[in-house]
Amino acid sequence: MRLHTLRLQAFGPFARTHTIDFDTLSDDGLFLLHGDTGAGKSTVFAAICYALYGKPPGDRDLLLRSHHAPADLLTEVTLDVTLAGRRLRIRRIPAQMRPKRSGTGETPQKPETHLSEWTTDTAGQGRWEAVSKSHQEASAEITDLLGMSRDQFCQVVLLPQNEFTKFLHADAHGRRELLGKLFRTHRFSFIERWLNDHSRITEKGRDAARADVLRLAERIHQAAGEDLATGHTAPTPEDPRTLTEPARTWARDLLRASRTHHGRTLQAAAEARSDLAEQQTLEAAARELHQQQAGYEEAQRQLNLLQEQKPHQNTLLHRRDQARRAQQAAPQLHAADTAANDHAHARRAEHNARDHLPPQHTGLDAGQLETIEHSTRDEAAVLTALIPEEDTVHRLTTQLKRIDAERQDFATQQRTSQDWLDAESDRRHDLETRRETARQAEQESSRHRDALDGLRTRIEAAKRRETHLANVIQAEQHLTDTQKAAASSGRHYLDIRRRRTEGMAAELAATLTDGAPCPVCGSCTHPAPAPTQDGQPTRQDEQDAEAAHERANAARDAAATALHDLREQAATATGEAGSTPLPDLQTQHTELAAALTAALARAADRGTTQEELRALDTEHTHHTEQHRTATAGLSARNADYDTLNRQLTELTTKLTTARGTHPTVAAHAAELTRIADRLEEAARASRTLATAAQTLADRTEQAVLAAKDQGFDTPALAQQALLDDEDLRAIEAEITQWREKRAVHTAVLEDPALRQAAAQPPADLATATAARDTADEQHAAATAAAANAHTRTRDLTTLTADLETAVQRLQPLEQAHNTARHLAELVTGNSTSARVRMQLEAYVLAARLEEVVTAANTRLNIMSEGRYTLSHSDHQAARGARSGLGLQITDSWTGRPRRTDTLSGGESFFASLSLALGLADVVTHESGGNPLDTLFIDEGFGTLDEETLHKVLDVLDSLRAHDRTVGVISHVPELRRRIPHRLHVRKNPTGSTFSHLTEPAE
Repeated sequence: MRLHTLRLQAFGPFARTHTIDFDTLSDDGLFLLHGDTGAGKSTVFAAICYALYGKPPGDRDLLLRSHHAPADLLTEVTLDVTLAGRRLRIRRIPAQMRPKRSGTGETPQKPETHLSEWTTDTAGQGRWEAVSKSHQEASAEITDLLGMSRDQFCQVVLLPQNEFTKFLHADAHGRRELLGKLFRTHRFSFIERWLNDHSRITEKGRDAARADVLRLAERIHQAAGEDLATGHTAPTPEDPRTLTEPARTWARDLLRASRTHHGRTLQAAAEARSDLAEQQTLEAAARELHQQQAGYEEAQRQLNLLQEQKPHQNTLLHRRDQARRAQQAAPQLHAADTAANDHAHARRAEHNARDHLPPQHTGLDAGQLETIEHSTRDEAAVLTALIPEEDTVHRLTTQLKRIDAERQDFATQQRTSQDWLDAESDRRHDLETRRETARQAEQESSRHRDALDGLRTRIEAAKRRETHLANVIQAEQHLTDTQKAAASSGRHYLDIRRRRTEGMAAELAATLTDGAPCPVCGSCTHPAPAPTQDGQPTRQDEQDAEAAHERANAARDAAATALHDLREQAATATGEAGSTPLPDLQTQHTELAAALTAALARAADRGTTQEELRALDTEHTHHTEQHRTATAGLSARNADYDTLNRQLTELTTKLTTARGTHPTVAAHAAELTRIADRLEEAARASRTLATAAQTLADRTEQAVLAAKDQGFDTPALAQQALLDDEDLRAIEAEITQWREKRAVHTAVLEDPALRQAAAQPPADLATATAARDTADEQHAAATAAAANAHTRTRDLTTLTADLETAVQRLQPLEQAHNTARHLAELVTGNSTSARVRMQLEAYVLAARLEEVVTAANTRLNIMSEGRYTLSHSDHQAARGARSGLGLQITDSWTGRPRRTDTLSGGESFFASLSLALGLADVVTHESGGNPLDTLFIDEGFGTLDEETLHKVLDVLDSLRAHDRTVGVISHVPELRRRIPHRLHVRKNPTGSTFSHLTEPAE
């Protein structure tokens, strides 16, 4: 990769357009990038990274848009670079807000990517040819040409010395994080995780198979119950050996006992069933006799009750006959009642109608009332014609009130608009001042927010650091306890083994039998066997002691592993948080958060102020239009008011005469209409009363004749005898029901079977029922016992078969788990058979680290004049920690290796620089061998003395000799004298600028 030009526009601290000519800077192969802190030196590399990968370095998003840039100048980066022999131009525009092309306000600018390549046609003419405008295609093309990821590029092309100093002094875990990212060895971590997961999966399968056996054993125990005895012991989780063949034997024995018990319960159930059938037959005979006797007695009692009701039945027969004769005269009786009701109603209506007439009209007949009614209606019609004129008066009055109200509204609007327009200028000035204050607060809050993000991360790391350090102390104590326990159990095991070995003759003598050959000498006679000593350990005692010793060793190893993990976590948290105490970090966070809150509170007013300014513009337009409209409307309403007022005066005089004493003309006409209606009603009621009186006399005479024809002296007696259809049907039904009941009970008493049963002694149903209940209970108990025995035998048969299957599954799962666990421990470095505690990924990284150390020693030998040599170590780490990524340095003056953290500041600088350059060479080769012609080295030169600085610059000159350009980022004045080509970055309130210097300055 060779850089040619870099063009920045409104990027970071650079407000305008700036171009860096790397071809000119690289004439000597070495250039210096210097300037004040915060001027934007690191932004140069960030722009290169953004142009190549579409993202700046680091995990956080860098603020790409310059705060100093004009609103109409877009942020963009253009890089001219040669990659793998291809000359490319990359232009990127990030997402940002830009002014609208028409109107006011802002609109989002979408991100853009333009990739072009320099090509030469057949005529030898060169030109830029567009390759792609797609973000994904351009990024994929560039990544393929570079052969490395963004993280690798940032680590290899920009060599930050402080990070490699940490790498030099870090433990194995810290080196593993950096090397793992650069060499992409996460696939080996995936293999480790897969084997661990596979081990856990097989363990779960094994545990599940054990649980199945134990669960089936528990279910067999529950199904067998406490009453089923066996001579074998049930399987238990404490002894996995009982989960196989002993479990089968125990289950089979329970099944045999259950089948024997089932046969006995079947015989008892058959005997109980026979006895129950006999008792049921006896109970049925007693129950039938009891029912016959009770039926005969009940029929006799009911017949006696019916005989007592005979007088009442005679009364019902008499009422029924009278009602049937009265029904023959019912039409005439009903007509007479209807005529009487109509006559009374007509009389009341006529009386009420005359009560509503004026006193002078109450004594007139129907004809006279009709004559006066016609004249009254004519007078009312004349007044009705004048009623619309009253509506006109109301309408004119309403219009005058409305117009007067509108005149007042227009006058008020005119005054209000004028007052608002007079006060507008002061309000506008105040709002513009508030908007500027809020804008400045927004910039301040952005700076505070960035600082808070970094501080918040350090606080979280500091909390983890304190927790991990406390846990490390506890884990160290726990490790000490487990080590003591392991040593004690080891001594106990060796003691028991020694004592058993010493008494082995007595143990062998205990197994000798007269006449049987000795397993040692073969003799069948044993004249003097060794006696057994008191307290002699047995083989089981030795095995128990050995198992206890193994458990203690396992506990010690687990404690050591846990302590190592805790120390790694504490070191990681310390690296992230630094050495600052947690309370100091929290105090800084509180102060910075308070400053941010205050700035946000001030900045929050910007949107409100902007809205208020827009609202002020809207109100200005509104009040200006309102003042003009109110002035014109007030003049028009004054003219309309005068015209309508004259019309109202003339019409009011005309209607006053027509109203008379009434409030309105309509009220006067309504009064005359009501009087005419009452006259008409009274005349009609008088004629209706005369007609009703004649009808009443005719129908009364017909009702008297009809009553006498049916045997009643008066119509009133016939009316009393009448019954409605429902009452008559009820009497008929009651008479019929009484006769039917008497016939039924008489037939029951005449039944020969019932007569014979009644003659016998009373049936003893209670005794027969009790005997049957007793037999029923005995049968139910026997049947339930047989069913329970059958169910238990069936369940035990099924569960025993399931247990056989579960036991067969368990053995291969045990073997599979042992194999998987051994492989997982092997690749994670936890296997006891492993020579060193090295994980698979660490093993691969150790090989890469050896290559890096070899490449680094080439430069370190020059810078240290052959004194220092880096070496990689995979020796066992202290206290059981992981191995494989150790790093030490050998001092040829003493001939002894030493830890890298014992180097001085200058020694650490050129050692870490050597590592960085060696790592760049190895990563480049690992990524495909594409040469990196440009490197940046960031700071660290201030720790070197003058002689060492010259040696380091000689190494950099050797890089230049291999056609590589080195850009040094530093504040050291000596470098300004040694490096003629310099890029000076200056900062000022309007944005940073570049200056290309070729003469020694300062």
